[in-house]
Amino acid sequence: MPLGRELPQLLKQCLFYKGRKFDFEVNRLRLPNKAVGDWECIRHPGGALAVPVTAEGKLVLVRQYRFAIQGRILEFPAGTLELNEDPLETIQREIEEETGYTSQKWDKLGEFFLAPGYSDEIIYAFLARDLVKLETPPKQDADEDMETVLMTPDEFHTAILQGEAVDAKSICSFMLARPFLQ
Repeated sequence: MPLGRELPQLLKQCLFYKGRKFDFEVNRLRLPNKAVGDWECIRHPGGALAVPVTAEGKLVLVRQYRFAIQGRILEFPAGTLELNEDPLETIQREIEEETGYTSQKWDKLGEFFLAPGYSDEIIYAFLARDLVKLETPPKQDADEDMETVLMTPDEFHTAILQGEAVDAKSICSFMLARPFLQ
């Protein structure tokens, strides 16, 4: 089991909804400490994220509209894993679609749970270097509304500290990438 998982005992499935990107369930469980209760959980296939860095040392981000927060947020390019897809394949596709760049060098930064209080989503983070701007980038998905933003690591760090809307997976991945950005 990845990342130290310890399965609870399923006593009853109370609700199950299959969504487009993730599933939602409510189950009566007996936890390892013997507590019994009903818990809600988002079941997610996982996501992959890139911290792309140009030859000039600039980070490639996207400012994307997110309906859940009813606004735009600064993020690194990322995407949901398809069934049986390797996370590196996912992010290699997504970086091209979202930014118009491709990368010649990939390093795994790590993996982490995004919101373990209510979701099993794992983010697989990569550093993308030796970027090449595509002459003809692939079309973005119809529901994507984003612009590419280039920032130095210091500018991005300042944006985070000044409270600009930046998502948690991008902040965490930026911290994992910091040793490579010096």
